[in-house]
Amino acid sequence: MRTRRGRGGTPWLRSAARVGVAALTVPLVLSACGAGGRPDGDSGGAETGVTDDTITIGAHFPLTGVAAPGYSEIPTGAKAYYDYVNANGGVHGRTIEYVYRDDAYNPTNTSQVTNELVLRDEIFAMVGGLGTPTHGAVLDFLHDNEVPDLFVSSGSLLWDQPDTYPMTFGWQSDYEIEGKILGQYLAEHHSDAKIGLLLQDDDFGEDGEKGVRAYVDSQIVSAQRYAPTTNDVTPQVSALKDAGADVVVGFTVPSFTALSQLSAQRLDYDPQWVYSNVGSDSALVGSLLSRFSEGAVEDASSLEGALTTEYLSGVEDSGDPWVELWQRVWEEHGGDEPLTNYRIYGMAQAYTFVQTLQATGPEPTREGLVETLESSGGEFAGPTLSPFRYSPDSHAGVSGVRVAEIVGEGTEPLTPVLLTDNGDAEITEKESDQAPPPEDGIPDAPAGN
Repeated sequence: MRTRRGRGGTPWLRSAARVGVAALTVPLVLSACGAGGRPDGDSGGAETGVTDDTITIGAHFPLTGVAAPGYSEIPTGAKAYYDYVNANGGVHGRTIEYVYRDDAYNPTNTSQVTNELVLRDEIFAMVGGLGTPTHGAVLDFLHDNEVPDLFVSSGSLLWDQPDTYPMTFGWQSDYEIEGKILGQYLAEHHSDAKIGLLLQDDDFGEDGEKGVRAYVDSQIVSAQRYAPTTNDVTPQVSALKDAGADVVVGFTVPSFTALSQLSAQRLDYDPQWVYSNVGSDSALVGSLLSRFSEGAVEDASSLEGALTTEYLSGVEDSGDPWVELWQRVWEEHGGDEPLTNYRIYGMAQAYTFVQTLQATGPEPTREGLVETLESSGGEFAGPTLSPFRYSPDSHAGVSGVRVAEIVGEGTEPLTPVLLTDNGDAEITEKESDQAPPPEDGIPDAPAGN
């Protein structure tokens, strides 16, 4: 069982991760539009955060600052889904009160707002707190206060330590299995290529590199790392060009995907790009390219043909029944802004929490949530393309991804959904089809994938 602690690391979507380009960007300030605090009322002797009529949960997100673009949209999607569930009777007669606070992607702030959520707002559970360095700062506090710490918005391996943190669970596919699946694809389809790696210098890059090297180690000609506090990756991209890399795999967040594209254009360097799903949302990358270049680059057309992975259907998949559900939820309970992949991420995560609550029963306890996920979570059917790995011995999230090609502002799948686990576990194809959403869009109880 893993019990390691990382140095930093980060998420994403289509995840979330450290962004450190403050010197280059103008901070984007977005309003913190979370729900209010815990309502007054008799708890009826129930668990902390649970009354006869409500369940209060909390989360932390970068609602302001340089990490806000994209990631600040996640809780708006989650809130829209909780509001949808509440409007349809809630869960076992209780409505979900969702309190999320701004930590500006600063671990010190994360500790402060988490303290407020636990001690002042008296949340029942933390659900979807975002970021490896930020959430890593509150792991011990949540553990010491026996607060369920569910579905961390990050692909770090830190969240799968049931012996050390028995109430913490990951949600999305982790960076190592994503790297493995990308590595296998490159070994099969680019077997003669010279491969370069562009890696964020923390757990995000380290875990992804581990997975990629499992399949193409002998093909790698250069591994370049960048500090997430820098504002230029031109030296790293130049080194990859000088090494003759004709395929570059980037474990980068959206800001550094954009920076790497700008650097490559300045250097007249055009390799086959491969990006982690963390940094491959072309709509967001396009807006960042325009901003960073002061309008000289208008969109993410340079990402056309790049490879990535995905574990959720995206907003461009308009005919997908899950996306149709998210669109309906957003139209009924969202704001005036459009549905985005980040909002879909938040809705999908909220769906899993509602599913967990439903399965836990009408008298939810904190221990009951954990027991539900360990006993039944691996059988949950839902919006993720592959099942979760939850069991008493594993708190790891989604078990696989599919490789896709970026086309316009969407993607086209290149492989079936591929499943694996950490270490030397083999990669296999998912055999069953994804279950459609319930007709009313609200899970009743766990059901097999």
